[in-house]
Amino acid sequence: MKVSDFYGRLVTVQSTTDLRLPQVTKLPAIKTSGKQLYCQRCQQTFSKERFHLPNGADYCPYCLQFGRLTSQDSLYTIPEPNLFPVNEQPLSWQGKLSPLQQKCALILKEQAAVKKEFLLWAVTGAGKTEIMFPTISEAIKRKERICIATPRIDVCNELFPRLQQAFDRTSIVLLHASSPMKYHYSQLVICTTHQLIRFYQAFDLLIIDEVDAFPFVNNQLLQMAVAKARKPVSSLLLLTATPTKQLLTKIKQHKLAFGYLPLRFHGHLLPVPRIMTLPNWRRDLLHYQLNRRLFKALKDWFAAGLPVLIFSPEIRLLVEIEKTIKKCFPQLAFSSVYAGDEKREQKVQTMRREKYQFLITTTILERGVTFAKLNVVILGADEQVFREESLVQIAGRAGRSLKRPTGEVIFVCSMLNQAVKRAVKQIKFLNRQGEKISNENLSALSAKQY
Repeated sequence: MKVSDFYGRLVTVQSTTDLRLPQVTKLPAIKTSGKQLYCQRCQQTFSKERFHLPNGADYCPYCLQFGRLTSQDSLYTIPEPNLFPVNEQPLSWQGKLSPLQQKCALILKEQAAVKKEFLLWAVTGAGKTEIMFPTISEAIKRKERICIATPRIDVCNELFPRLQQAFDRTSIVLLHASSPMKYHYSQLVICTTHQLIRFYQAFDLLIIDEVDAFPFVNNQLLQMAVAKARKPVSSLLLLTATPTKQLLTKIKQHKLAFGYLPLRFHGHLLPVPRIMTLPNWRRDLLHYQLNRRLFKALKDWFAAGLPVLIFSPEIRLLVEIEKTIKKCFPQLAFSSVYAGDEKREQKVQTMRREKYQFLITTTILERGVTFAKLNVVILGADEQVFREESLVQIAGRAGRSLKRPTGEVIFVCSMLNQAVKRAVKQIKFLNRQGEKISNENLSALSAKQY
């Protein structure tokens, strides 16, 4: 184990081990206060009576996925030293931001420089990643340590090669449960929000992308991990296309500064979903049939050579959907993918290379992935698994590419519910705001909600 492995991290070591490292701080992994225990890695409190091992040790039940932490362990950390080389020209990206994107990028850069918390509300496909580049570049010049964290592995995998290419002279690491990379000390960290649990006062700039996404949203453990991973004086930038009610409330109460970008990078508006009310769509699937209206839409899309993402509300329906599509369109190449699929990344890449005509999926692909020329169908859009934010994000998979900046989206519902109505209402609201602005003006959202 290298000394640098301890920089800005909490490293688990058995308490019987005595590490002699410069500037190292040793902490008991679990603190006891009466009958209550407190884990210093994940900052959760729990009962001593319930989580007790036969050998007399207590353990934390909340962060078991990172290795069991017991009262017989210690956590070692060394203050983040920012031992990074001077890099006066870190940005190797040759692209160009639109005037509107430049205004957003300038605001982010200013907020990060003065160590503020800031929210950027940008519609899906606005180019949030590229908008971050100037901010990241300036932080690298200041020899700061930077982290971009997001709740979803797929988003991490999408971000990593883009950041690696844009900052090809900066050390970078990708951290998540199935990452092929092992941890090493780097100036730029791309990780899932769960991985923040391992860090301690490490980052001068922490960016949370898709801040509204599961499992980060409303997760106290992960919220506390964010606070612990930041340096006492640091910047926190939050990025989202679908802010939660809690974030909107903080904005209204002037507790959170924010910027607003209601147009995509190519200037086109968001596709407004077409709603198909089909009460018998599930019954049709059981007989491997499609309603004639849905069949015609899919047939027209496939005839035009347009790839399609079909979202299912349940994993168990994937097989029925596959068999139905196979029966209706036997000549087409396709597959299905879900969170536990061992070939998940391979299938996504195959779809990206346009080798599949369509891909059947669950909410795992609701955000963070871009496919050219895409159309989208959501089966059971009115079911509980599809929140308003999810529906907006999924609809935003269409029309993201310059190859086809417009797209079509179909919500298949048994009946209309509030989530579907509010999702369509939000998309129309964002489009109205997008129509109002020009490349010369950056709109600010009023306190009045759409």
